[in-house]
Amino acid sequence: MIDSDFEYDRAFDRNIGWITADEQQELRRKRIAIAGMGGVGGAHLLTLTRMGVGAFNISDMDIFELANFNRQAGAAVSTIGRPKVEVMAEMARDINPQLEIESFPEGITEANIDAFLSHAELFVDGFDFFVPGIRAKVFRRCAELGIPAITAGPIGFGTCYLIFLPGGMTFEQYFRMEGLPEERQYARFLLGLAPKGLHRNYLVDPSRLNLVERRGPSSAAAVQLCAGVVGAEAVKILLRRGRIRPAPYYHQFDVHQGRFVCRRLFLGNDNPLQRLKLRAVEKQIKRLLHGR
Repeated sequence: MIDSDFEYDRAFDRNIGWITADEQQELRRKRIAIAGMGGVGGAHLLTLTRMGVGAFNISDMDIFELANFNRQAGAAVSTIGRPKVEVMAEMARDINPQLEIESFPEGITEANIDAFLSHAELFVDGFDFFVPGIRAKVFRRCAELGIPAITAGPIGFGTCYLIFLPGGMTFEQYFRMEGLPEERQYARFLLGLAPKGLHRNYLVDPSRLNLVERRGPSSAAAVQLCAGVVGAEAVKILLRRGRIRPAPYYHQFDVHQGRFVCRRLFLGNDNPLQRLKLRAVEKQIKRLLHGR
């Protein structure tokens, strides 16, 4: 199919029914900023493109490699060595040639956060787990600019996600990471994202979690679940319909356990019970990083 054969209304007609034709046109006018085009970020981009969102700001400084094959939408033999942001922009435009995409191949830094969030009506977190500093800065700027934001993590065979809305509890108020050593930020992000810990019972080889080398086990199933929940929540936020449960509510859906949990974590990581859990997790992470 060439661009002249593309018709937006026909391409996304099967969305109608769950949303109205007018709402589809509203999504066409929306712009979403997605940081990271690897595992969850790439899946977010393709899912939201197929839902008919018309514009994106996307970022990633990395290239595709063989280790990405198990979970990343753009990873293939033909894309090894190519920039992720370039490949994913091509894939999205192959779905909708009319897309507006602003790419940030240098990644996100303090210097370009505002440009990255420019005209965005929603921020979707696709950052790597091991970059807590820049993640926190982007969420802080979203709160200052009044931009809704979602973070969804692929954990085990499930997903955990949180929503931050303008005027509500902020990312920092929930996670309480500012000024802490990076290893403690890891603990606070992981435990804050998944307080219930449904995934812990079926991690068959804990040695595969290597914080020193910044890698851990992952699954394509979990990545796709992340994209699904973010797509559904994005529709509610952008179209202003349906109940949204923002932080301090957290959500965890684990297929392996057959469970879904949505609960309000009063005070976020500053919750008294959560603080007790954090002590244990921080000690465990310290041992993994320093061997003691």
